Amino acid sequence: MLALYLRDLRMGVRAGGGALTGVLFFLAVIVTIPFGVGPDLNLLARIGPAILWIGALLASLLGLDRLFQADREDGSLDLLVLNADRHMLALTVFVKCLAHWTASVLPLVIAAPLLGLFMNMSPLGIGAAALTLLVGTPAIVFIGAAGAAVTVALPRGGLLISVLVLPLVIPVLIFGVTAAYGAVNDPDPFTPPFMILCALTMFLAVIGPLAAAVALRSGTD
Repeated sequence: MLALYLRDLRMGVRAGGGALTGVLFFLAVIVTIPFGVGPDLNLLARIGPAILWIGALLASLLGLDRLFQADREDGSLDLLVLNADRHMLALTVFVKCLAHWTASVLPLVIAAPLLGLFMNMSPLGIGAAALTLLVGTPAIVFIGAAGAAVTVALPRGGLLISVLVLPLVIPVLIFGVTAAYGAVNDPDPFTPPFMILCALTMFLAVIGPLAAAVALRSGTD
């Protein structure tokens, strides 16, 4: 599994600058917002956590179609599906999700504090938003794995993945933004929504790979 993780990590880094594309898209979203809402710094600071989360969520969806695409093109996906039982295949999907998150989504989390300065956010707000993104963005990848598995055989499944996944990640977005707001706005709590966000990520870490494994096996059959 470690070899698979390192292999997918190298492929993710080399695959057409996926991380750079995500960061640039994230930057474009953040930079565009002040032009839309005006130069009110207090308003930007208030909506900053929500904008960071929305930008990171949309940027995370960009590369999900590549999760299984390379394996399908070289035939290794068929071998993985045929030679592994359901639970081993789910573990394989889990490892691939971790590699994809490290290569494509973790750079967004690292860039979030810097982009938070564009939104006039306080240091506490920037730290809370970055922490919630660090905990919550893996859940987006785990859900996205199921969507990528369903659409892996389609020639242009990228847009369809976003359509399938976006409604399912709304709870992650809600609790991530709520926790980030709770860190800077009294008396809004931080710990309860943050713990729910952690629970969602752990729950989806199990359900997402299992659903993806079922979809991959059904597609092969």
